[in-house]
Amino acid sequence: MPAKSVNDIVALCKRRGFIFTGSEIYGGLGGAYDYGPYGVELMKNIRNAWWNAMIYSRNDIEGLDAALISNRLLWKYSGHEASFSDPLVECKKCGTRMRQDKMKDPTKCDNCGSTEITEPRAYQLMMGLSIGAMADGAINAYLRPETATTTYVNFKNVLDAKPHKLPFGIAQIGKAFRNEISPRGFVFRMREFEQAEMQYFVNPADDEKYFEQWKATRLAWWIDVLGIPAEKLRFLPHEKLAHYAKAAVDIEYAFPDGFDEVEGVHNRQDFDLGSHTKSQDEFKIHAKVLENKDSTTKLSYSDAQTGENFIPYVIETAMGVNRAMLAVMIEAYTEEELGDGKSRVVLKLKPWLAPVKAAVIPLARNVPELLEISNNIENDLRKLGIGRIELENSGNIGKNYRRHDEIGTPVCITVDHQTIEDGTVTLRYRDTMEQVRVPIADVTTKVLDIVKQ
Repeated sequence: MPAKSVNDIVALCKRRGFIFTGSEIYGGLGGAYDYGPYGVELMKNIRNAWWNAMIYSRNDIEGLDAALISNRLLWKYSGHEASFSDPLVECKKCGTRMRQDKMKDPTKCDNCGSTEITEPRAYQLMMGLSIGAMADGAINAYLRPETATTTYVNFKNVLDAKPHKLPFGIAQIGKAFRNEISPRGFVFRMREFEQAEMQYFVNPADDEKYFEQWKATRLAWWIDVLGIPAEKLRFLPHEKLAHYAKAAVDIEYAFPDGFDEVEGVHNRQDFDLGSHTKSQDEFKIHAKVLENKDSTTKLSYSDAQTGENFIPYVIETAMGVNRAMLAVMIEAYTEEELGDGKSRVVLKLKPWLAPVKAAVIPLARNVPELLEISNNIENDLRKLGIGRIELENSGNIGKNYRRHDEIGTPVCITVDHQTIEDGTVTLRYRDTMEQVRVPIADVTTKVLDIVKQ
């Protein structure tokens, strides 16, 4: 069964090198984490799955990798500078600061239960920067709080470089930064995190159709690609829409503490391109936007058939990559009783998601023949280009099996004395612990078949 608590995942992540506390030797920093040898592999595999679904499996979406640091005007006209904030309150008794909208009871301190709570005040979520020799500490740029806005201001660049008819999209994966009041839930809410966002530009007449299509497409991806059971996912429509939105829904996963957001699908109307476009008065912009006298480019689309020039609507899909990884690990985490008081923890990831695709284990570390054969098998597997292959040479087969169970390695290949005699090795399967003898010549084909699952 999946993890009963996020603490199970926290312990596994530290023990097996998935995620570490950032700046740990100096006491850490709230909301900052470092991804270790297996964490970076799992994150990469999730990123690749999303990129494959958005870019390689379609012909109507282009990729982008925009800068992390942006001109202040970009965030002024997007509305972030004026309104991207959370309601902050403070307990007068214990000094705890909290987001009012996330408190269990807005009238009581989550920490000590006191009702002596200050009035809420706006807390700026963007991280400002002072760049340049003459800045003198004044904020003149920001670390981006999301990837979407940097996509909108590149709309014309992408369209000019790679012409498309509507509808088409621009996808981007990258870091974002928010000055969170109270980071929580391990990597669920952080100050530095990773987003996978796609902006799909449509004719305003077709917005509702594509909004529904992308809802279905993204939910299916979580089920079919990441392997999250359908009953663990749900749509939660936004009760209160953001000022730019016509419709919005969250895809939520059943974390151990309850359902929470892992991805959002939004109909943002023409707010974003309309906010950043030059000559706004030339277009019928439906959303309420700030007057823009600084933009140098018209972010519009010209329909070659009708001759109409208009601001497209945007359907957005926005996934938290860190949250996706957390959900995948929680769902894959399994504790099994083996009898005789023994048990094991196994991460039952889909094989192609596993950080290590296969481990080669010589039964004895001091036998040169076993090590030579193991090295040859390892090299043959590496040539397949399927991901990380590990050679374990500790000589303790039981501990090696348990370690690879915990990091989710789908198959281990054991090289023993019988291998020297008849050229066969043992394949040990993660989920069933079944062990099968196969010829060395068949190993690469067997492993390839496994990692395609």
